Amino acid sequence: MDGLNDYRTARVAEVLSDFRTLQYYIAAAPTEPLRTEDYYTEGWAALRQCALDGQHILNCAADVTVPQTNGGEEEQSKAELKQVLLDAIARRHEAQKIYLRQAAAQRWVEYREQVLQGHRPSSSNRRQLRACDEQLRSLWIAGRPKIQVYEQYNAGFEHGHRQYNTQDDENTIDIRREESIAYY
Repeated sequence: MDGLNDYRTARVAEVLSDFRTLQYYIAAAPTEPLRTEDYYTEGWAALRQCALDGQHILNCAADVTVPQTNGGEEEQSKAELKQVLLDAIARRHEAQKIYLRQAAAQRWVEYREQVLQGHRPSSSNRRQLRACDEQLRSLWIAGRPKIQVYEQYNAGFEHGHRQYNTQDDENTIDIRREESIAYY
């Protein structure tokens, strides 16, 4: 028993708050273009997919399996907090990836509007529009690299969000195991 469960509880609240904020931004992004002919373009399809992915994370049940401990009530509470934190970190991680893809798609919308300047797509701007699509693909791919959840977890410590030693908390193997769970 290390007496750090209050700090673990606070960390769970911080991570869930981050997740909630990301979900707010994901849900607030536009998914429908002003011009109906743009509905099936790459950027708008990407924005709709991001909205669906964000909703899917919310609909996924949490993994509530917690191993039984031999150390008493405080040790069991510690194990439960660690499991909740692991799930919260994984959800936040997925939301961050969605948010990055969504930001790339929103930039695509802005670039496309700059090219079109209120006009319809035509042969005179086809090359520029194709460049916008390629830019989206490159930004979309850039938003996909695995963000190391363990680094994010420890980043809170570096920013003063936690004041306890994390050596006994989630090890890299446990977090990477959870990271590999596909929420979509």
